[in-house]
Amino acid sequence: MGKVYLTGAGPGDIELLTIKALRVVREADVIIYDRLANSEILEEAKDGCEFIYVGKEDSHHTLPQEEINEVIYQSSLRYETVVRLKGGDPLVFGRGGEEAIYLNERGIKFEFIPGITSAIAVPEYAGIPVTHRGVTVSFRVVTGHESKDKNHSQIPWENYKTDDTIVFLMGLHRLKYISQKLIEIGKSKDYPIAVISRGTTKYEKTVIGTLDTIYELAKDLATPALIVVGEVVKLREQLNWFEQ
Repeated sequence: MGKVYLTGAGPGDIELLTIKALRVVREADVIIYDRLANSEILEEAKDGCEFIYVGKEDSHHTLPQEEINEVIYQSSLRYETVVRLKGGDPLVFGRGGEEAIYLNERGIKFEFIPGITSAIAVPEYAGIPVTHRGVTVSFRVVTGHESKDKNHSQIPWENYKTDDTIVFLMGLHRLKYISQKLIEIGKSKDYPIAVISRGTTKYEKTVIGTLDTIYELAKDLATPALIVVGEVVKLREQLNWFEQ
């Protein structure tokens, strides 16, 4: 039996891949990768490495998660070094924990290799710090896409009345709903919000608006996209460096 490396690929820019992640990619006998992992990373693999695509996007999954778990397990029975390459960090809404539990229950060795999460890196490339002295001392990272199987939302909307920075991952298709919910709990319609499409790549595009206007401004952006809510959005005027 082999060992599985549950590996974060970072937010998009290949130069944000960690040295450790690059090492195991180069050693891998098989790489099981998702849609958000930069495909250029696969070019670093050794000759003869097998590639298995298990990407997911809205309303279209190559394989359900249960089958992905089994693909990883079966690969570990055939290969010595298995790399499960996941966009961002494997444990930030990446379901890496579920995959690790599946392997652990079957006696397979695994290791987590953290990746730079898009929750911080993408706003940073857009010139939006998630914290800034005198503006906010904390930030929240929230899923913008909850499972349809849930009986109720686990998002504690009432807790978001404070001036924390809120980062929503995978929320573009629920942008109108997110904006409306934040207004309902008491945030001003003029409260600043940004949507960043394809962050840290050459295709990055950032749209700035308010809770009242952002849907019409950003509804046609390409995925993946990340949403930032908070006064820190205003700092982009001074800190925008990547898109210039």
